[in-house]
Amino acid sequence: MEHPEGKEGFLLEAAAPGQTGPALDSCEASPDEGLIEDLAIIDKKAVEQLTEGLISHYLPDLQRSKLALQELTQNQVVLLDTLEQEISKFRECNSILDINALFSEAKHYHSKLVNIRKEMMMLHEKTSKLKKRALKLQQKKQKEELEREQQREKELEREKQLTAKPARRT
Repeated sequence: MEHPEGKEGFLLEAAAPGQTGPALDSCEASPDEGLIEDLAIIDKKAVEQLTEGLISHYLPDLQRSKLALQELTQNQVVLLDTLEQEISKFRECNSILDINALFSEAKHYHSKLVNIRKEMMMLHEKTSKLKKRALKLQQKKQKEELEREQQREKELEREKQLTAKPARRT
């Protein structure tokens, strides 16, 4: 039930609504001048049928495309979530490596600290021994000094006794 010029008339009507004259300049004569008069004859039912036919032709493809796009969007969301999880795993691995490096560094410094402590204890023992030795030497020196002093006093006493004393006159 399609008019032989129905499609062209529909396209002309859609292209130039409200235009009653030819679409070309008024000075040029159009071979399709009779088409505009035929436009009024096209009934609304034909336009509706053409519209329904066009929609029924493209609508299933558009709906399938819409579903495919929705599925693609959902898959992208899942993929983004998965990527985020993988990124967080890599960050955890890097932090674990950092923690391992810190532990090894802590072990290294702990061993240094233990060695320093041993050295300090050894130095403390040596200084204690040296202090004891110095004290003994000091005591020995003082004892020798005291003995010398006593020896001098004895010698002075002996010299006093050996010195001639004038006799007492009676």
